[in-house]
Amino acid sequence: MTAHLPNGARPRRRRVRRRVLVPLAVAATLAGTVALAGCGQSRDPEVYTVLNSSTDDSYHGWDAATLERCSKRLGVTVRQQSVPADQVMTKSLRMASSKSLPDIIQFDGSEMPTFAETGGLMDLRKLGVDTTDVPQGIIDYGSYKGTYYGAARTVNTLALFYDKDVLDKAGLEVPTTWDEMRDTAKRLTRGHRYGIALSAGGAEDGVYQFTPFMWSNGGDETDLDSPQVVQALDYWKSLLSDGSLSKSTINWTQADVNDQFMAGNAAMMINGPWQVETLNTKKSLHWGIARIPVPKSGDDSVGPLGGGELTIPDIGDTTREKTSAKIVNCMTSEQEEVTYALNSWMIPANQKAAATWRAKVPSLSSLADQVAVARSRTAKAGSGWTSISLALQSAFQSALTGDSSASALKHAQARVESGK
Repeated sequence: MTAHLPNGARPRRRRVRRRVLVPLAVAATLAGTVALAGCGQSRDPEVYTVLNSSTDDSYHGWDAATLERCSKRLGVTVRQQSVPADQVMTKSLRMASSKSLPDIIQFDGSEMPTFAETGGLMDLRKLGVDTTDVPQGIIDYGSYKGTYYGAARTVNTLALFYDKDVLDKAGLEVPTTWDEMRDTAKRLTRGHRYGIALSAGGAEDGVYQFTPFMWSNGGDETDLDSPQVVQALDYWKSLLSDGSLSKSTINWTQADVNDQFMAGNAAMMINGPWQVETLNTKKSLHWGIARIPVPKSGDDSVGPLGGGELTIPDIGDTTREKTSAKIVNCMTSEQEEVTYALNSWMIPANQKAAATWRAKVPSLSSLADQVAVARSRTAKAGSGWTSISLALQSAFQSALTGDSSASALKHAQARVESGK
């Protein structure tokens, strides 16, 4: 299955935007200044600024087009300021301390709670941001302690990508359970080709990829050394011990995983829709997509809910903040979501927009199914997710290079509890 590029767009090499979590100590250092930031700069009443991580040419162009349309619709000028993804949080905190916050900030979903905890974000519902036709799970994704701070245009999750030609030649079906995936991966491992590729690197990429295995097995991020989480990490280790998964997995980002799959060095991979544009540049690759296999038949395949969230910082100017809310409403309108989703291969947050998108790209409909049961990484942990993620990253490095999963995760849990 090769999905078609929307609007005749030419494929290009996508720089995957990795998230680097901001340690709580860094946020705490600047947090005291955020709530008091107020409106300390002189602002042009007709010009509004959106801070985002759209440094990639494609994303920057798509956002520019969106903001131009919204500018015309609302009678104001909306501009974007783009910085690398790992700088959005630190720049926002520093701008808060210097009282120079933008009107809108697009945070990654895993980062928003950290800024919200400082008291520096506005309640979007009170400002009039529309949540009609937005599923509760996505509203929860943009909420912190029950308050809705982040509006998503599109969301994403992970899925199982597979080389149709390789599976067909081997006479194998797409696996749906852990046992099936382990067996299929073993049988597809030949020569330089591994059965499966995934990211277990010491960064948020690896943690993002671990969550479907942890959650689908009944594990929980608040209890890292539980039997369910240990079993999930043991499953990863079993793929390594079978020789079906490269030892280099501990160094791979999700972009690296996609490179291995496209090069024919992996028959299957765990990855997300942001890779589709790059996958389609290789016309000889006939790929398919399915839900991530589950421990046993009948289990839900629970993946992570990802994507950016549009937030409105507290700048001490209610009138201006209400106009920012109108800009957010424009950016998250049904047509804008469909347009952005078709460009970026993400899934619209609005249910009506998602239905339109599904009809236009039916080959990716399984992603919409996976999103329906996806979970936010920060729903339970809030800003504490940063510590959990860092602890898990360390556990992967330890367990996948020889330590037992139980020992590595026991140390991870102790690290979270100690706050280190």
